[in-house]
Amino acid sequence: MGYWTDFWIGKWEPWQSQMESREFWRNVESIYSSYSIDRTNFLDKVRPYKAVFPHHIYEEIEKFYYKKILPQITLPPRVGKIESNIIKPKLINIITSWIERKDVKIPLYKKKYKFELLYRSSRDGPNTRDANVCRNRCNGHGPCLVLVKPRSTTKIYGGYNPLNFIHSDGQWYGTSESFIFSFEDNNDTTNMKISRVVNTSKAMWEHYDNGFNFGSTFCLVDKTIYFQYTRYYDENVISLNVNGNNFIPEEIEVFKVNTL
Repeated sequence: MGYWTDFWIGKWEPWQSQMESREFWRNVESIYSSYSIDRTNFLDKVRPYKAVFPHHIYEEIEKFYYKKILPQITLPPRVGKIESNIIKPKLINIITSWIERKDVKIPLYKKKYKFELLYRSSRDGPNTRDANVCRNRCNGHGPCLVLVKPRSTTKIYGGYNPLNFIHSDGQWYGTSESFIFSFEDNNDTTNMKISRVVNTSKAMWEHYDNGFNFGSTFCLVDKTIYFQYTRYYDENVISLNVNGNNFIPEEIEVFKVNTL
């Protein structure tokens, strides 16, 4: 059980039996995660439990739902953990906000996410043209998150493929939901950038020779990460200024994105 469950059990234990208390607070903990339910359900799913919440906590929740003032209390996240060598867990909240097209400052998620590691270059071996390890490990797993760490900088690059990596001899796949992004480092929560797909018919290029390829704009071919200004994605991350700034990465990770 989570922190809040144990905390409130300690407060209410004198009032009811151990079993009743724990069962009750399992339900309350689920409702308490209402930080991520939509506003229209607030009255039906949260307000009936007003009497059991300490006054200051309920006030914080009301302020959020009625005035959009972020709570000062720590609420249990709905974003699952990510076991990454590249980014710290707090950055996955930002990426998940982008997936759901949410304001990163108000992380209300419709779904709960689980990130399953499919490929890590330091674990599975570097990608090569002859043995396309990245592609072989990631094909057919559905939506995926790609993370890339260059050798000589703190910068982090990545991309979200909402479709599926597949074995193909060359074909474009369209979506309006793919994007590429960058962070200045693994603590960056202010200077991050996102580039959403602009030419939705050319969002993903699938070819067995490429580890991954986001519209020929951000791709892995052999051991090298390539940047190319194609106008298929907006210019926030890959622009004429970084066109051709190719590099061999220190680490690459690809995660299957599961929703629960």
